[in-house]
This record gives sequence, C-alpha cells and structure tokens, in this order.
Amino acid sequence: MREIGDHRLLLEVQGISYEVLMPASLLRTVPERTGPGGELELVTFHYQQLEVGRGIPVLIGFFNEVEREFFVRFISVSGVGPRAALKALTQPIPLIAQAIDQGDLAILRSLPGIGEQRAKEIVAKLQGRVGKYGLIQAKETSTEAPAAGEATLEEEAVAVLVQLEYKKSEAKEMVRSALKRNPSMKSSEELLNEVYRQRRPAMEAAA
Repeated sequence: MREIGDHRLLLEVQGISYEVLMPASLLRTVPERTGPGGELELVTFHYQQLEVGRGIPVLIGFFNEVEREFFVRFISVSGVGPRAALKALTQPIPLIAQAIDQGDLAILRSLPGIGEQRAKEIVAKLQGRVGKYGLIQAKETSTEAPAAGEATLEEEAVAVLVQLEYKKSEAKEMVRSALKRNPSMKSSEELLNEVYRQRRPAMEAAA
C-alpha cells in the first residue's frame, strides 16, 4: 500500500498503482490489517462509471468475499448505486445487516444519503436475506482457510464462518446447533441465516 486517503487508498501491484475506493467503515481498519512491509490483500468490485462519451473503470475494495457480496446485495435496491452505497456504508457491515434484518429504520436513516423512503425500500428488499452478514466479526481471530473442493451444506457454512473470522471449532458448533434446531434447510445461506437468528439475542445483549 502506497497511500491512504479519504474513501480511497492507493495500492501498488507489480509496479502499477491502482486507486481503490473503500467504504469508510472498512477504510478505518486498513492500518491494523496491513502487513509490516505494507502488504494488503483486498477483494474488489469493479464497475464502469459512465460519463459523457466514456466509461471510467472504478475499483471498490473489501477485505473478504462476504463483505463484497453484501455490497452487491445492497446495491440491488432500486436507487442505491455503487457510489451511493460507498458513501452510505459508514457503519460496520454487521451493524447495517442487523438493522436491515430487524427493520431498524433509525439506524438506516442515519447512513449518509439514506432517507426514510430509501430505508424502507432497503428493508423491503433485503429483510430476511442478510442475516449471515450480521455474523461478520470486527477483528481477525482466525487464519484458517475455507475448505476446498466439493463441500456439503454444513462444510460450506463452516467455510463461510471461517472467512468471517470465527475459529473453525466455534463455527462447527454454531452450524451443528443451527442444524439441530432446523434440519430442513436446503442451502448454506439458509443455514447461515439460522445461525444468525440463533446468535442474535446474545449479540444484542452484548451491544
């Protein structure tokens, strides 16, 4: 990493510098995630910003694929484009996901550029579909990689939780408990949403 600024950082990759935009909630944690030699690994979302007669390539950076996936879902709401989402995500992604899941319009309205009507549209579009993003942890606690290859429903859910920086043993216990509570789930996303619903009371008590 060469430089960090307001809503952006400059990364050097094999001698080429790239400007990468980042939500403020993630950009604040860049220093603690940067290696001793300035190394920083990001997952990026790429789009073309259209101007008169040309398209400008834009990169938006995230620390993992799950954060990027939340961003893609967030911009699926009518009227919320990449730039608007970038500006709005000033609070941690898990907090925003929890607000959507609980229909907390006050928190959503507090995000820059998100008014009453847009907050209602976000809840209407995404409520019940973003629980797993509420499981994202603020600090890195695990270096284990997700399992590769063909995976069962349980293994897929555990791999995502590991990516969200839970210890593998903890992730396995969370998934087993969720499956015991609701064994009829057909996808890892359903399973992760069940894990979130199971953990939500404890998360709210700790808040």
